[in-house]
Amino acid sequence: MGKPTLRTKLCDVLGIEYPILSAGMGPSLVGERTGAPVELVVAVSEAGGLGVLGAAGYTVDEMREAIREIKKQTDKPFGVDILLPSQTVSAGDLEIEGPQEIPLSEVLKTLPKAHYDWMTKIKEKLQLPDIDVMIKLGSTTSRPHAAIKVCIEENVPLFCSGLGNPGFMVADAHNAGIKVLGISGNTKNAGRIAQSGADLVVAQGHEGGGHTGRIGSMALWPQAVDAAAPTPVLAAGGIGDGRGVAAALAVGCIGVWVGTRFLASVEGGALDIQKEAILKATDEDTRRTYIYTGKTSRATYNRFHDLWETSGLDPLPFPTQVLLASGMVEMFTQADMVEYVGPFAGQVSGLIKEIKPAAEILMHMVEETVDILTNRLPDTVTAKI
Repeated sequence: MGKPTLRTKLCDVLGIEYPILSAGMGPSLVGERTGAPVELVVAVSEAGGLGVLGAAGYTVDEMREAIREIKKQTDKPFGVDILLPSQTVSAGDLEIEGPQEIPLSEVLKTLPKAHYDWMTKIKEKLQLPDIDVMIKLGSTTSRPHAAIKVCIEENVPLFCSGLGNPGFMVADAHNAGIKVLGISGNTKNAGRIAQSGADLVVAQGHEGGGHTGRIGSMALWPQAVDAAAPTPVLAAGGIGDGRGVAAALAVGCIGVWVGTRFLASVEGGALDIQKEAILKATDEDTRRTYIYTGKTSRATYNRFHDLWETSGLDPLPFPTQVLLASGMVEMFTQADMVEYVGPFAGQVSGLIKEIKPAAEILMHMVEETVDILTNRLPDTVTAKI
């Protein structure tokens, strides 16, 4: 039996075999560098999809090294995802003088007093250990312009903005022959990203893990297709198998952007304890919260959520809230208090029962999608004009 065929316009735009992209997932705060490492990118691209590096967890120099490593391992197209929050882009890159890394414990002392005092209170109450982790300065998030420059210099095939509108860098990217993708959680921003000149828009429903919006996927996808037209739209949020892919294609999307299912793969960058949490989760075991980044994001439910909800505190602006959450998660991790730790993950977690190689996950999606479109629907649905 030959390989299945599943092609859309996206395959022609990106030069890939199947219209499936693995999301450029960043790190779940501490413990791992990124959710979408080099290994995952290579595995997905080699299997015929397009893997996207989650570069939010890297310094600019580390991102360049990762890009070059991907190129050593595959000649297939791939992408790089960084975060472009508008306030950071407008403020310009953080200039670093002196040490390139500092203790997280020292950084936490710069938090507002009420937040720092709350952390101290929880640390004492739960008898948590001291934080001994170092954090690197010069991340791609704090130096977005430098990160973009590196992506252009390294001729990355696809640049992805996991947060924010990439419109300001589209012209430079296009001059270098690079495609640009932006992600939106509502129709208004889908239209804005398209109008800014991006080549592709991802419409992510609130079911999705990580940063996510308020609109459900099946309501958002067709509205985003209309709002972004003629710019093509990819679907995200709640896609874990071929059924989700077929649904996305049916509403007019030309491909899919898949996160949680690839996070829970052999090559996914999540810690083993985080992958296990995804396997154990049902469709009701995630929460949409401000706790981790100051922006709405979805993660596997854990007792840290309960602590935060009873704190009486407002979330700090992104990325300051990341520091607070990183400190707390680091202490919980060191104390082996797994009930207080959970990864960014979507509601599709309930579909995931096994950790498998990324290539196997992708091919199962393709085969199931093809089966639905060519066999199951014709067998179960009668349609005539």
